[in-house]
Amino acid sequence: MLRSELISIIRKKKSFLCIGLDTDLTKIPQHLLKAEDPAFEFNKQIIDATHDLAAAYKPNLAFYECNGILGWQSLARTIQYLKGFDVFTIADAKRGDIGNTSTQYAKAFFSPEQSGMDFDAVTVAPYMGEDSVKPFLDFPGKWVILLALTSNKGADDFQLMVNKGSGIKLFEEVLLKSRNWGSPDNMMYVVGATKAEMLTEVRRLVPDHFLLVPGIGAQGGSLQEVAKYGMTKECGLLVNSSRNIIYASKETDFAQKAREEALKVQQEMEKLLSSVIF
Repeated sequence: MLRSELISIIRKKKSFLCIGLDTDLTKIPQHLLKAEDPAFEFNKQIIDATHDLAAAYKPNLAFYECNGILGWQSLARTIQYLKGFDVFTIADAKRGDIGNTSTQYAKAFFSPEQSGMDFDAVTVAPYMGEDSVKPFLDFPGKWVILLALTSNKGADDFQLMVNKGSGIKLFEEVLLKSRNWGSPDNMMYVVGATKAEMLTEVRRLVPDHFLLVPGIGAQGGSLQEVAKYGMTKECGLLVNSSRNIIYASKETDFAQKAREEALKVQQEMEKLLSSVIF
């Protein structure tokens, strides 16, 4: 998907919501366990109820890989189903390895004729350097979403470490080093909503790149703070919410409850978008 197409989706839906499909078979409504493919059936109903409110969907691969081949089949069916809607799709895989291995990972998510998967983007870890990231950027119309400043508590262990020589934090080094590997047309960065106050510094270093922002909702991040410090005139944000939406109910009304939660976020996003030239 081209950058212009992503911006068009955000403008049309008045939403920069990304819904995380972290589908845990121990948490989905119990009646779905009778379905032939419970994970896909759950995802399908969530997508049907929310696709007009969401700009993107992000399956977290761990929740599928843990179920072996059945999980991969659920994932493949989910991404194939999502292709029927006007949405941006993200494989939250956090891959990254030496060049020839990264090439195979890229094929896994970007080559439908080979793997059955056709995501628009994949999350990638940057710490093995440029040659581990470049293979993902060789696919036209596909995106790398590079981990920069994550929302988990343990992010402080390394990402905020300061280089005593330069005075620059490690996550800032990642942004500085990587911003020319790709371009704002094919590279985004993960910046957690729980680190919203640091978005000003992030924007100083990467003013034009889209940011994927997890951490609102269950993790306590503020959508208003994220927009205040991170939004650009082209929006420049995809803000992810997972548990608060997809697990809003464990009953047969789960899809309707998910829609109600997604609508609350979308309406808030519509107001925030009205404050920029968009």
